[in-house]
Amino acid sequence: MNRLKRLAVGITGASGSIYGVRLIETLLDQDYEIHLVVSNAGWRVLKEELGWNVSDREGILNEKFGNRPGSLIYHPVSDIGASIASGSFLMDGMIIMPCSMGTLSAIAHGASDNLMARAADVMMKEGRPLVLVPRETPLHAIHLENMLKLSRLGVKMIPAMPAFYYHPKTMDDLIHFLVGKVLDVLHIEHNLFKRWGEEN
Repeated sequence: MNRLKRLAVGITGASGSIYGVRLIETLLDQDYEIHLVVSNAGWRVLKEELGWNVSDREGILNEKFGNRPGSLIYHPVSDIGASIASGSFLMDGMIIMPCSMGTLSAIAHGASDNLMARAADVMMKEGRPLVLVPRETPLHAIHLENMLKLSRLGVKMIPAMPAFYYHPKTMDDLIHFLVGKVLDVLHIEHNLFKRWGEEN
């Protein structure tokens, strides 16, 4: 399938909402069409961690992302009839960043009772890329078993773990590294971090 430059992005209630925000900014700057789903807990974390006024959800999304080249389409998590809930709606893939253990569990067990889990299920059944960025610590056996189950089904797991070999100096450096690792898995070009072996 030719690249459509159309991706679904999910933001859940796991800590690290800035990861999802920075991913969206980067993709919009590359002229992608982003279909965004934010869980109710995800909105809570956007408010708590980033100080967003989430009383007007579409308004705050337009304020934060409206001046970028790509397009952002917001789907309420309860809208199970949205375009991205159908396999006939062609997509390049989906990223859930950050991904809570609750959402990961729902996907692992096929519990498609909201748009986030249903859209992820569609990616799996259609053989399209699905990337999850789990953000939890410590992990217990159920978390690990669910990740293993999804990994065996072809879902890419990119835990929110920083690296230090490129000598990060700022919080943005750490965020960009993780966003870059997600883009690498999807074969999307970027220059968000210095790769091992690259010259200064």
